[in-house]
Amino acid sequence: MSNENPYRNAVYGEGLVKAIKATVTRPWKIMDVCGGQSHAIARYNLEDMLPGEIQIIHGPGCPVCVTPQKTIDTAIDLGLNHQAIILSFGDMLRVPGTEIDLLTAKSMGADVQIIYSPIDALKIAAEHPDREVVLFAIGFETTAPIHAHVVLEAERLGLKNLTLLTALFAVPPIIEHLCSLPDFEVDGILAAGHVCAITGLSEYHQLASTYQIPFAVTGFEPVDILLGIYTNIRQLEAGLHTVENPYARIVPEDGNAKAKAALHGVFEIAEQGWRGLGNIPDTGFRLKDEYSHFDACRRFGKPKTLASGKELCMVGEIMKGLAVPKDCPYFGHTCRPEIPKGAPMVSSEGVCAAYYRYRKPA
Repeated sequence: MSNENPYRNAVYGEGLVKAIKATVTRPWKIMDVCGGQSHAIARYNLEDMLPGEIQIIHGPGCPVCVTPQKTIDTAIDLGLNHQAIILSFGDMLRVPGTEIDLLTAKSMGADVQIIYSPIDALKIAAEHPDREVVLFAIGFETTAPIHAHVVLEAERLGLKNLTLLTALFAVPPIIEHLCSLPDFEVDGILAAGHVCAITGLSEYHQLASTYQIPFAVTGFEPVDILLGIYTNIRQLEAGLHTVENPYARIVPEDGNAKAKAALHGVFEIAEQGWRGLGNIPDTGFRLKDEYSHFDACRRFGKPKTLASGKELCMVGEIMKGLAVPKDCPYFGHTCRPEIPKGAPMVSSEGVCAAYYRYRKPA
């Protein structure tokens, strides 16, 4: 921690740890649902600072990690068999499909290009009017509005060669799904601040009431996370289950109206496939019918998968809070960032990658 940044201030952090220790009287499990939070928890060794009664569980907080194999297979098929230009963020290139990843497909001749913003797709499509361009659109509510903007701009510009392969996930619905599972044993949840900045808090109020579980809207700095944990513990010890917003400097109660209007103007809620969890109703976004001409799957038809592979990674158990990276027999041995068996070891927001980097096993 650094005293130059108040949200990394060691004195503030130590004060929050003391407050947590003074408050906790029994074991509690706290889940974060944000890869950035998982990364910060590992980076700053926050778990080692907490009393033994508190266990941190890492949920489905990384969109790269939860993108299913079949969606990656579709991207590979479009690149190899349809000669489309595939545009993707860099961390998706090494996420395993059922047989190979996008980086391997690129070495086999697929035109896979790394982008730094979805907006780049508009320029690339305009520069290659004779090529099909597919934007691999992944993310939560934080990036879905940007992809909606790309669709609206492509429509305005008359770009006929640009489509989206979507893997867009809705966070409050997946939390509700997890809460409804009989083996879900999490006591409190750290809500992802960047998602809440878009969605607002209304869905979380409903979840807290329905499932009798407290939520703390939490940022990504160590002091933010410790404050979120303290907020959860204080509620749990008092028998409360409400939504508190310690991250109010960023997150308004009603979220971002413009971003929500763009998101829901272009996309609609739909069934979504989650890596390790399967297809879950109403947990993702798909293009509305009026924008279906931008849907890569509708344009190119059913993809040809390269193989039928078994998921070796424990991603499903990790996303549900039933396991942590060290529980996986591959973690740190035959599964490392340079040779990942599963998606959580690839992305910088993946919990396995974070724990390998900062809490590497012996």
